[in-house]
Amino acid sequence: MSDGFDRAPGAGRGRSRGLGRGGGGPEGGGFPNGAGPAERPRHQPPPQPKAPGFLQPPPLRQPRTAPPPGAQCEVPAGPQRPPRPGALPEQTRPLRAPPSSQDNIPRQNSESAMAKPQVVVAPVLMSKLSVNAPEFYPSSYSNYTESYEDGCEDYPTLSEYVQDFLNHLTEQPGSFETEIEQFAETLNGWVTTDDALQELVELIYQQATSIPNFSYMGARLCNYLSHHLTISPQSGNFRQLLLQRCRTEYEVKDQAAKGDEVTRKRFHAFVLFLGELYLNLEIKGTNGQVTRADILQVGLRELLNALFCNPMDDNLICAVKLLKLTGSVLEDAWKEKGKTDMEEIIQRIENVVLDANCSRDVKQMLLKLVELRSSNWGRVHVTSTYREATPENDPNYFMNEPTFYTSDGVPFTAADPDYQEKYQELLEREDFFPDYEENGTDLSGSGDPYLDDIDDEMDPEIEEAYEKFCLESERKRKQ
Repeated sequence: MSDGFDRAPGAGRGRSRGLGRGGGGPEGGGFPNGAGPAERPRHQPPPQPKAPGFLQPPPLRQPRTAPPPGAQCEVPAGPQRPPRPGALPEQTRPLRAPPSSQDNIPRQNSESAMAKPQVVVAPVLMSKLSVNAPEFYPSSYSNYTESYEDGCEDYPTLSEYVQDFLNHLTEQPGSFETEIEQFAETLNGWVTTDDALQELVELIYQQATSIPNFSYMGARLCNYLSHHLTISPQSGNFRQLLLQRCRTEYEVKDQAAKGDEVTRKRFHAFVLFLGELYLNLEIKGTNGQVTRADILQVGLRELLNALFCNPMDDNLICAVKLLKLTGSVLEDAWKEKGKTDMEEIIQRIENVVLDANCSRDVKQMLLKLVELRSSNWGRVHVTSTYREATPENDPNYFMNEPTFYTSDGVPFTAADPDYQEKYQELLEREDFFPDYEENGTDLSGSGDPYLDDIDDEMDPEIEEAYEKFCLESERKRKQ
C-alpha cells in the first residue's frame, strides 16, 4: 500500500484527470509496474457506487438552521486519505467515475446536471403555537376586568358578590372611587334583611383583619356604607352592627394579648383595623357636624394597656404601629378634654425600655417613637400667612423681591435700608433716557439714516392695497 503513496509532493500529476491520481506513463509513478488507467492495483478494493446525495456538494459552513430530520446526506464509510499539498479541497474537487464503471458515467452526469441547490427550511410543522391559543398572563397579573355596573345578576349569593368585590379592591385599590357608588346601590337592592346585613358586616370585617393591606381600604368602605346603605333594621344599622362585631373581639383582648402566636397575630390585625376605623369612620351630628367615634378612642386606650401589660416583641411592635398611626390624633383629642393619657403612655414606654426583656431592635423602635412624639409627631408648624408676614417675623419676607441696580451697577433689593432712596433715584434716572431697544440703539435720535426714516405714514402703494383689502372685506361681509 505504501507503493502508491511513496512519492514527492505534487509528483505524478497528469494533464488528464481521467487517468487517476498517479497519471500515466513511466514518469507518473502513480501505478506500480507502469499500470495504465484500465488496470487497478491489486491492493485497492473494487470501487463502490456513491450515494446519489453525495453529488450535491456540502455547504462550506454550517447552515443557520438545522435540516429537517431524515434529510442528512449519507457519507460512504471508509478510510480517508490526507489531502496532497496544492490539491483542491474535497468540497470543490469535481467528482469522477471510476474506470471500471464507464457505463454509469452518462447517468451520473445527467443526475449531477439536474441536481439543484436545496434550500434548508426550518421545521415548523412540529410547533405547538396556534393563533387560537389563549392569551398569556404572568402569575402575578390579575386579568380581572369585570365592572360592577351590571349589578349582581351573575352571582348566586350575596357572599360571593361581596367577596368578589372585596378581592377586587384588594388587588386594585385605585378603583374604589369609581366603583363604590355602584356597589352601594347594588347592596341597597339586595341587603333587605337583618341576616343579610349581618353577613355583609362579617365579610368586610374578616377581609379587613385577615389581609394586612386591606385595613385602610376596609375602614374607608365601612365609612361609605355607613352613610349610603338605606336599610336600618331594629337590630341596628350598618355602623352599629360593625361596632358590635368589634366589641366582641375587644372583650377578649387580655386573653388574646397573651395567647399563642396565631392568636396574637389575629389580635394585632384587629387593633390596627380599629385604629383605621377611628381615623376614617365619620359620625354626623344633628347639626351636620362631623366627629369621630369617642367609643373607639376609649377602646384604643385600653388596647394599648393590654399590649404593654404583655411586653412581648410582637405586642410592642403592634403598639408602636398603632401610635404612629393614631398618636397625633389621640393626643390632640385628649388635650382638648384636659387628659394626660399620652404622657402616661410615653412614661410606660420608657419603663418597658428599661425593664422589659425585649429585643434590642424593639427597644430602638420604642425610643424612636418617643423621639417622634417629642417632635410633635413629625408635624410642621403652620407658617404665618402672607398678610401676617412682616420683615421682623418672616426671614423669607424679601425672598421673592426683585433686584435692581444703581447707576454704578451695585445691586439692591427691598431689604436694603436705603431702598426707597435708591429706587427713587432709579425712577428719576429713567426719565432722562429716551426709548432704547435691548441692544442700546436710540430709536428717537439721529445718525442712522434707516432709523431716521421711520415714521407712522404708509407707503402710497401699501396704503392703496390696504384700502382695497378693507373694501373687499366689507363687501364679503355684506353678502
